[in-house]
Amino acid sequence: MKEQKNCYTTGFGTRLIHNGNEIDKHTGALSIPIYQASTYHQKDVEVKQAFSYSRSGNPTRFALEESIACLEGGFKGFAFSSGMAAVASVLSIFSAGDHIVMCQDVYGGSYRASTTIFNRFNLEIDFVDATDPIAVQNSVKHNTKAIYIETPSNPTMKITDIGAMVKIAKEHGLLTIIDNTFMSPYLQRPISLGVDIVIHSATKFIGGHSDVVAGLVVAANEELSKRIYAVQVGFGAVLGPQDSWLLLRGLKTLKIRMDYQQSSAQKLAEWLFNEKSVRNVYYPGLSGHKDRDIHYSQADGAGCVLSFETLDYEKAKRFMKNVKLAAVAVSLGGVETIVSYPVRMSHASMPKEEREKLGINDNLIRVSVGLEDIEDLMKDFGDALR
Repeated sequence: MKEQKNCYTTGFGTRLIHNGNEIDKHTGALSIPIYQASTYHQKDVEVKQAFSYSRSGNPTRFALEESIACLEGGFKGFAFSSGMAAVASVLSIFSAGDHIVMCQDVYGGSYRASTTIFNRFNLEIDFVDATDPIAVQNSVKHNTKAIYIETPSNPTMKITDIGAMVKIAKEHGLLTIIDNTFMSPYLQRPISLGVDIVIHSATKFIGGHSDVVAGLVVAANEELSKRIYAVQVGFGAVLGPQDSWLLLRGLKTLKIRMDYQQSSAQKLAEWLFNEKSVRNVYYPGLSGHKDRDIHYSQADGAGCVLSFETLDYEKAKRFMKNVKLAAVAVSLGGVETIVSYPVRMSHASMPKEEREKLGINDNLIRVSVGLEDIEDLMKDFGDALR
């Protein structure tokens, strides 16, 4: 593993600010400049330079990629033009005829790409209940190459035992891939648990301000890094320097934002749990969550996203129309509270029967808790429910 300044000797909050990629080496600027350049002068054509063309490498993007590798404890990071570009690029390291075991409650966009794009290239993907290690074990075939998981899942916050998935993968010589968007590297670092590839929709908590669309990938070793880099350069779905700079800025406040948001999410989940208009609350910070112990064995907190199920569709519809202090939107992880309606938003592309098997019904609402005062949020939510 490459050694970077302070990557493995300091606390996470310190690493966000001091990871060896925070000061411009040419000017000493405390903010890495936006290198708005496509092409770089070659001083000597016989000597390879770090940068030649911005599809293959850009100084601003490089600082971001090195930063996320440091924070996740991986070998190399890669920045893509969206979270789905990151997902699709990782799936593209596999070949026709390969088989992937994917968690059945995967993000709707990943489900759509798997079932409408990659299936046309003969990449075989089976959707399995990843909360059941035996089901995953039984799904491994002679051509299986990887296990792909999300934990907590979106939007029902189901927990997959990362260690159990890694154990199965190692027994069969498979890769393990995880979408770590909900937790971010602050609350969950899967590579330290043996995972091979980590994916983020950096649009969410890493960016943190609802102003950039981006994806990040971290590979645990050099061999995987070469495979992912070949796809990144070959497809060219790279993140531009302006957006790379926005993510570098967002990373610096990741810990303090998520600390506050997580504290508010815990209070909101407990308040919703006692609301008469609410049937179920899904949040791993609640004592009654089925796999709470597994979650806390692999993560440092419950996160900032929760879901709740109203008693009926009319109450859910009324809430979505009357809530005032939350944006009604498809994304999450911003400074503002965002509520979404999965059956019409994040999981609209998933067939209804598949959604309902996963508990994604017409009464379900997902909440990404922002930086508002929690007392104001609870009052607003109460008014909207009633």
